[in-house]
Amino acid sequence: MHHFESLIKELTPGIVTVLGVPFDKNSSFKSGSDAAPPAIRKALHSPSTNLCAENGVNLGTEPHWRELGDLELPGDSNKAFKEIQRSISQILERDARVISLGGDHSITYPIICAYAKKYPLLNILHIDAHPDLYDELDGNRNSHACPFARILEKEPAIRLVQVGIRTMTPHQREQAERFDVEVIEMRDWHKGIQIEFDGPVYLSFDMDAIDPAFAPGVSHIEPGGFSTRDVLGIIRNLKAEIVGADIVEFNPECDVNDITAMVAAKILKEIIAKMLK
Repeated sequence: MHHFESLIKELTPGIVTVLGVPFDKNSSFKSGSDAAPPAIRKALHSPSTNLCAENGVNLGTEPHWRELGDLELPGDSNKAFKEIQRSISQILERDARVISLGGDHSITYPIICAYAKKYPLLNILHIDAHPDLYDELDGNRNSHACPFARILEKEPAIRLVQVGIRTMTPHQREQAERFDVEVIEMRDWHKGIQIEFDGPVYLSFDMDAIDPAFAPGVSHIEPGGFSTRDVLGIIRNLKAEIVGADIVEFNPECDVNDITAMVAAKILKEIIAKMLK
């Protein structure tokens, strides 16, 4: 952690940082997403591709982004959440921005707790197969199925827009109504939909939003999702200031020929480039 603290001191305003958050103790089905951050970094720097994004930004020569390695986190959820929030807050205090690599989706809650202090009128664009709005799952209120319920209980001013949802339960529909969540379900999605935001946007991207044909390396396979190109189009066409992001729920143990690792790295590359352009 001492190395992390020294890296933080070198950050300059506006820089985009990439931080591994290898925590999956709140997964409900399969573990393994804690191994995602190094797998995504390996794919990002694979000699089979390069660091040029589609908008023309060359991350190989671009000085305004930095990799910060992985956090060292305790196994206990509450302690881990405190450490995640503390670490993200330290980065934001430097006026830097953070893209976090999970880990399971529960990490978004402590990340947003830090972000909401920096950006009081924060918008969240949540791209996922699942709404993650359960009040609790299997007795666990910190479950990866619950982060957006926890966020909106604590930060009711946040606007949450969810895209790609295709597993809505009656309970989660009630939760969406309770918290005024704007949900664009996958069955209603078409490429002409414009999502507009006033103010800063945090992008929370769950890899199972993508159809398993394109990204099989996830714990919860949900057919009928986005293509990789659909997702890149959403990122490219987003007319908003992205101040932070996370990429979660990639499980390398479920991957096939590193396909999902490469897709995650591609999405990471395009988000960095969008934030820098």
